[in-house]
Amino acid sequence: MQKTYFPKAGEIAREWIVVDASGQNLGRLATRVARTLLGKDKPTFTPGAQTGDFVIVIHAEKITVTGKRLDDKFYYRHSGYPGGIRKISLRDQLKQHPERVITAAVRGMLPKSRYGRALLGHLKVYAGGEHPHQAQTPKPAEA
Repeated sequence: MQKTYFPKAGEIAREWIVVDASGQNLGRLATRVARTLLGKDKPTFTPGAQTGDFVIVIHAEKITVTGKRLDDKFYYRHSGYPGGIRKISLRDQLKQHPERVITAAVRGMLPKSRYGRALLGHLKVYAGGEHPHQAQTPKPAEA
């Protein structure tokens, strides 16, 4: 009987990948990033094992959406106090904190567990074109 393959910690080769978000659709970009974080495009993919790559997203402020989503989509947060709910539209969120838009979209596509929260730590999002990860020699993502 053949055993199920499970990658050892030393066998996992993680890479750093740079994704340029300028002009890309938010949902389609988030799907690609989530698949890369999970490692689903690798032949060594194993559910529950961290086989995915690190992802750097640049130009987060240049993301696009379709329809009336800029004004109709809202992000909510709560302080924990009564009446402490705050909401902000996608248009305003892109002006103030564009990196949060992509992070929230990718978070919704990852598992809702300790594993998903760990994978989200491998995502680095930057509003502009510069990032401080040159030492990791990141490779551009395939289109």
